[in-house]
Amino acid sequence: MASHRKSRPTGTRVAGIRTPALATAALTSVALLSQSANAAPEADDKPSLEEVEKKVDDLYRQAGSATEKYNAAKEKTAKQRKRADALIDDVAKRTQKLNEAREELGSFASAQYRTGAAAPDTATFLLADTPQDYFDQTQLMDRMTGRQKVAVDDYIAQQSETMTKRQEATESLEALTESQGDLKTAKATVQRKLADARELMSKLTAEEKARLAAIEKEKQEEAARKAAELARQQAAQQQAQEEAAQQDGGSSSSGSAGSGSSTSTAPADSSYATKADKALAFARAQIGKPYVWGAVGPGSYDCSGLTQAAWKAAGVGLPRTTYDQVNAGTTVPLSQARPGDLVFFYDDVTHVGIYIGNGMMIHAPKPGTYVREESIYYDGESAIHSVVRPA
Repeated sequence: MASHRKSRPTGTRVAGIRTPALATAALTSVALLSQSANAAPEADDKPSLEEVEKKVDDLYRQAGSATEKYNAAKEKTAKQRKRADALIDDVAKRTQKLNEAREELGSFASAQYRTGAAAPDTATFLLADTPQDYFDQTQLMDRMTGRQKVAVDDYIAQQSETMTKRQEATESLEALTESQGDLKTAKATVQRKLADARELMSKLTAEEKARLAAIEKEKQEEAARKAAELARQQAAQQQAQEEAAQQDGGSSSSGSAGSGSSTSTAPADSSYATKADKALAFARAQIGKPYVWGAVGPGSYDCSGLTQAAWKAAGVGLPRTTYDQVNAGTTVPLSQARPGDLVFFYDDVTHVGIYIGNGMMIHAPKPGTYVREESIYYDGESAIHSVVRPA
């Protein structure tokens, strides 16, 4: 007799219970969702606060580098524009003289043609591209008076010089166009880097910004400690030098006691100290003014614009960019840095400040900040590139 029982669907057992296939699929989905939920934190690519800080600092440094390239391109463009303008003016004057020489020759040719003293081809030569070749071929020079020959020589010389100056003007304009392209590229790079930095900062929460400020404060406190240590080292070095000078002075005095005379000499570098005081006085007067890339004052500055203006106030001309300022003086050890010296930063020499003593400097740090006094260790000891005495 046939069985009327329905066959049970196959499935899997969970805790000893056979489950239908549909339930098995549901359990599988739940398991996968659970795995995804557990894996979500690991898949989160959001950078840490320290990584954001490093990225922002890097972007500001890249913007600083692009700013110095912009400054160099701007200075080069200005010089090339001045040269191009001068050449164009020169070409215009020479063209005028050439036209005057052409008119004089034309009057000679017309007079000769009217009197029959020369063949009609005398006037035709005025249309020639190379007058000298025309004269050689037709022997026209043999039929000219002394005054006419002088006029022809003058015309040939004027034409040659005008063509040369026109070529120089063309090349100068091409160089100017290239420099303007470099200027535009550098400007776009600065703006892009600053925009990227602002975008990163805008994504931080209020709590993250507060933590970032705390990290920055710790960095500044460490920089201040390093500055104080450098100040102690420099003070000890100065004291040792003064004691050595006193000993030398005492020996000199005792040696000349019999003559009843004494010698007093001013420091050999007093001239530098006087200039440095003027440069520092100017720099201090700029404290609080905003950093603006490419600015040279008087309302705002970038880093090299500030140092250039400060030393200009002391009667010393510095180049515009950090790349050139670093070579505009004598390099000295950091331990021997004196007020007025220029302190350069980073391997690519893209930042500069003016040393005021005790491990401190005045500088225009970066966009969004103001000219201020700060430790030369503001970005760590490794960031210091060199110290240069500019006068």
